[in-house]
Order: sequence, then C-alpha cells, then structure tokens
Amino acid sequence: MSPKYRRILLKLSGEVMAGDRGVGIVPEAVSYLAEEVCSVVKAGVELGVVIGGGNIFRGSQAANLHGMDRATSDYMGMLATVINALALQDALEQHGIVTRTQTAIRMEQVAEPFIRRRALRHLEKGRVVLFAAGTGSPFFTTDTAGALRAVEMEAEVILKGTKVDGVYDGDPMSDTTAKKFDELRYIDILRQGLKVMDTTAVSLCMDNKLPIIVFNIKHKGALAKIIMGESIGTLVRD
Repeated sequence: MSPKYRRILLKLSGEVMAGDRGVGIVPEAVSYLAEEVCSVVKAGVELGVVIGGGNIFRGSQAANLHGMDRATSDYMGMLATVINALALQDALEQHGIVTRTQTAIRMEQVAEPFIRRRALRHLEKGRVVLFAAGTGSPFFTTDTAGALRAVEMEAEVILKGTKVDGVYDGDPMSDTTAKKFDELRYIDILRQGLKVMDTTAVSLCMDNKLPIIVFNIKHKGALAKIIMGESIGTLVRD
C-alpha cells in the first residue's frame, strides 16, 4: 500500500519528550519518538515537525503565575523548543534519518535559520525538518507555529500527537463520561471552546482548508497507521 499523504506536519507537545516524568528530557521517550518518525520517513512521506517546550519552560504559565513579562517568558519558551528539537534531531540521526533543524530566531551556530524555500528543498530530498522557536514572535503558541509552518510547507494535513486518543467534550483523564468525537468541523471547535489547538491555529487551518488529526502519539504504530489511511483519533475539517 502507498501512503495516503505525501507531506505532513507533525505537531508534538514538549511533554512527550519527558515520558511519564512530565518534565525534562527522557532519552527513552525521545528514542521512541524517533522510531515512530522513522516508520513514516521509510514509507516515503515528507515530514516536518513542530515541537513545544512545555517540558522545560512554559512561557504563558510563567507570565500568568509569576508575573514575568509575557514577551520575555515567551522568548524563553521558544528557546526551550530549540533544546527539544536538537534532542530529537540527534535521536533521528542515530536512527539513520537525515534531519535539519530550522529556527525562527537566528542562531546559526546551533541550527539553520528558517528559510521557506530551503525547508521545502530539504523535504523534497527526504530530510526531516524540525521547526523550532515557534513563530519567532511572542504571544503565539507552538500550535499556531505548527499551523503556520504546515501552510507554508504545503502540507496536506497536521497530525497533532497528544497523550489522549482524540478530542473529547471533557477531560477524559478526570471525567469518565467524556465523549470522544470521531470527526469535527473547525467551527465546532471555535464555538464550543474545545481543547484541540488555540483559536488562532484553528482559524488558520480553517482559512486554508488544512485538516487536523488529533491522536495519541504514545500508541505505538499509530502514526504509521494514520499515514496509510486508517481512521485513528479525531479528524477536524471543513
């Protein structure tokens, strides 16, 4: 079977880098992610990745709870995403996958600056591109960065890997009666305030008719099954 998608954008939360510990970087968790990505690359799918930094530093939380200047705290969060991207880059290369990290904040000694045409060329050559440092501007989440990069890279779908197996009308971790949605429209998310992505990211996907699939990245093989066309998680579309 050939993959359903030619090019995808994988959005990961920083917490998946921490495994069950919740904070920091756990090598076993990073190695697991690398193995999941390898299965996609070997199937011939072009892959970009945006990863958060919440396992290291969460900018909005620092601003809201501790009174830190929001712009400063957001920049600190962007730097956390670079650390995560470099860790994943190293794990992917240990698995034989050619990888490039591009950052929205210039730091040439560490990674390439984000240049759209260069990133597209990397994808065409079969390299995994890790997009770090969010959008490069404060007040925007890595969800918005994921939607933005997906549109810029002409991805066919955003795959959002989380710790739950889709979108629910409540918190499935604490509410056993929470109902899972198999499919949603963008406008449903905006109207109901469902916790999928922030409203800016959802609106950007809606404007560009870019579908979102929310799934549990911790389910081994789920990523590979999705790219082959299996119905897993929650599909968000027009």
